[in-house]
Amino acid sequence: MQVFKCPIFINGTNIINIHMRGTAIVIGATGLIGSLLVQELLQNSQFTKVKALLRKPLPLRDGRLEQVVVDFTDDMALESVLHGDVLFCCIGTTIKKAGSQEAFNAVDYAIPVRCGTIAKKNGITQFHLVSSIGAQVSSKNFYLRTKGRTEAALRALQFPALFIYQPSFLTGNRKEVRFGEQIALMLMPVFSFLMRGRWRKYRPVKAENVARKMRELSESGETGVHYVLFHQS
Repeated sequence: MQVFKCPIFINGTNIINIHMRGTAIVIGATGLIGSLLVQELLQNSQFTKVKALLRKPLPLRDGRLEQVVVDFTDDMALESVLHGDVLFCCIGTTIKKAGSQEAFNAVDYAIPVRCGTIAKKNGITQFHLVSSIGAQVSSKNFYLRTKGRTEAALRALQFPALFIYQPSFLTGNRKEVRFGEQIALMLMPVFSFLMRGRWRKYRPVKAENVARKMRELSESGETGVHYVLFHQS
């Protein structure tokens, strides 16, 4: 297992995979990171096609973008569309928005694991998961425990390449207001100067930086399990 703190690039050109390749699939393309990732992928020529699996279409048109409205509880539907080269999973919600812990688990655990299982069966070799700083199976916090369970389940699938991103609080233009995050982000500037050394990973992270790192590392050619931390300066 390896922890990345920076992209693996030399003079802006990837060391290994510099040629355009097949299809990138994005789950959670309507969210903060997912929407930025779709833009990143379309602005870069690495993939010939970007396939977004959605519950409702995006107001976005591009010749390389394929939008597929899908029921994430329907295994047969997922089996028919989860064909590609790289799978990015940016899907996530909050317990408040989901309405219950069970409903939250259905999104943040069940969807990534179901899609990962089918993707591995369909021959996809690279999986990218947006998780959270502090995610652990043993956490007493339900949110972090669920994120940890998701990470563990995806590790067990043994993808040739698995990248797990663990950002702290995200900054960016959300479509929804998350009151707890807003309070935390208001307080963070006061305490950021104290977040040095091993505490730097808890500083707020720009969502666009997460999306960019995902796109960059998908081009790295690295194999194995990699945890990606964000040491915002």
